This record gives sequence, structure tokens and C-alpha cells, in this order.
Amino acid sequence: MQDLPTSRGVMLGIVAMAAVITASNILVGYPINDWLTWGHFSFPVSFFIADLVNRQLGAAKARQVAYAGFAVAVIVSFWLASPRIALASGSAFIVGQLINITVFDRLRHWHWWRVPLISSSAASTVDTVIFYSFAFAGTGLPWLTWSIGDYAVKLASAVFLILPYFVVTKRLWANSPTKA
Repeated sequence: MQDLPTSRGVMLGIVAMAAVITASNILVGYPINDWLTWGHFSFPVSFFIADLVNRQLGAAKARQVAYAGFAVAVIVSFWLASPRIALASGSAFIVGQLINITVFDRLRHWHWWRVPLISSSAASTVDTVIFYSFAFAGTGLPWLTWSIGDYAVKLASAVFLILPYFVVTKRLWANSPTKA
């Protein structure tokens, strides 16, 4: 039987992941300019969530969160965003998350700040290419510039989220058997 902290951690991860992806699928439809949409600022948090779960509970639990978050988010996104956005988001999300989780797990023993930066950067590259080419190609919208803006925000977010990552892994989970 799973212990309560693991079950709670996985459930919190799933809820957070589904909320971030659903919000991002809605917010991507609201452009700020030719380079950015509001969804660009919420989506990078999904890599942060996966990295926290991966660090605390391991790659298998992080994949559980990614798969469950993916399923919930895609279903909800079909109601709240267009089917094309939901499918593009789901495809890009699951491929990007699995890359993020795999890279993070393989590098987990490197310096604490390098691991989420490298894994998020690798995943962001793949996620951006898949999402924008599926969601917006042929629509007449400025998707190439949005993808460049999105990628820049994802990379900046990976750097910005290092401090919260440190705080959560070092302070809140300091007494865990799988310390960060």
C-alpha cells in the first residue's frame, strides 16, 4: 500500500498539472502581441511541477502525474479550448513531459540547479515545435513569432523558477527520505 505522503504528492501533482495545462490552453487564445499570448506565461509551470515530483518521488511517479494530468487536461480542454488546440497541446505536452522527466532523472545527481534547467530546456524545445506546428500552421495567425516568443518565455521561466524550486525542494521536503 502506498504511503500517504506519496499518494498526496502524486494527487497534488495531478491537480496542479491539469490546472496549468487547462489554463494554458485557454490563455494561448489571447494574444498580447505578435510574439506572445497569455498562455506562454502559465505553461512553463508544468515543467516545474514535473521536476518537483521527479525530485521528490522519482521518475515513475512524475510519469504518473504527467499521464494523469495529460488525460484530465485534454478532456477539460476540449470543452474550454478548440479541439485543435487541445490535441496539439496534449501531443506536445506528453512528449515534452516525458523528455523532461527522462532527462531530469538521468541528470538528477548533477548540481541541483542544472538539472531542471537542462531538462526544461530540452523539453521546451520539443514541446514548442510540436505545439505550434500542430495548433496554428495554416491558420494565418502569427504562429512562428508566437513560437519564438513562447520558447523565449519558457527558457526565461526555467531560470526564474530555479529559486522556487530550491525553496520547495530544500525547505518543504527537507525531511523526506529522497532529499533533493
